[in-house]
Amino acid sequence: MGNQLISGRTPAAVATICALLAAWSVARSAQAQVAGAEHVVIVGCDGMSPEGIRQADTPHMDRMMREGAFSLHARAVMPTSSSPNWASMIMGAGPEQHGVTSNGWERDKFQIVPTATGPEGIFPTIFGVLRAGRPRAVIACFHDWDGFGRLVEGKSCDALENADGPLDATRRAVGYFAAKKPHFTFVHLDHVDHAGHTYGWGSEEYIQAVAEADRYIGDIFHGLRAAGMHERAIVLVTSDHGGREKGHGGATMEEIEIPWIITGQGVASGKELQTPVNTYDTAATVAYIFGLSPPERWIARPVREAFRDAR
Repeated sequence: MGNQLISGRTPAAVATICALLAAWSVARSAQAQVAGAEHVVIVGCDGMSPEGIRQADTPHMDRMMREGAFSLHARAVMPTSSSPNWASMIMGAGPEQHGVTSNGWERDKFQIVPTATGPEGIFPTIFGVLRAGRPRAVIACFHDWDGFGRLVEGKSCDALENADGPLDATRRAVGYFAAKKPHFTFVHLDHVDHAGHTYGWGSEEYIQAVAEADRYIGDIFHGLRAAGMHERAIVLVTSDHGGREKGHGGATMEEIEIPWIITGQGVASGKELQTPVNTYDTAATVAYIFGLSPPERWIARPVREAFRDAR
């Protein structure tokens, strides 16, 4: 097609056409779908720090790192509190863009106006992007913290459910795998953060809570296998923030560093990522897996290094 366009053109026209073709090629590569991947599951463990993973008994996350790609130095956004970071993770941007600056944010109560809004009046999320790009996709979210739901474009979800604890959230997700075989599922677990606030980040109880989260992650994998989804699935485990002593929200490495662990169809094996990963890159990575164009207002970039055949 390029030779046909160029034939008989002036040098200036040829240069313009070449620039347009190059731009088209870049745009198309940014939308590339990961071959064979039909299901994506994100397990978001509130308050789970990289150090917690290093200290706890986490065979399932350890296996994910051996068989997939990972960073234990990914970064949250400031402030290192839950709402701004969960929002950034699913909205592909930071608080400066989406306007979720604290846990006091509500859809009708905010200080910073978002730079863009979607159909529900909030900054565009990966849920809405997937619904618009793949109208027939089955999309689900099971969250252990009731505040998570207000950040999600609920009308884009086939299931958006507030669970009663991490076990209930996991069981609901696994049940939904069997019943609906969803294309995209977000599972939010809150108990690690509770342990940090109650006993302290790095305490014995906190480490036990991280180990418990790993068991729920194992249940997720078991559920994917039982539903016949495992061979075509990608699973990503991450967190919203770390912690220090019995809190978070400040500007320390213990609070801002988070794990980012991905495995499954098309993912590189045993690869520690060298590319800097920000939490908002999660949304762009999911869009990349599904071959979707990200909204112009997103600042996120897909973590291409995590995939075997990235373009």
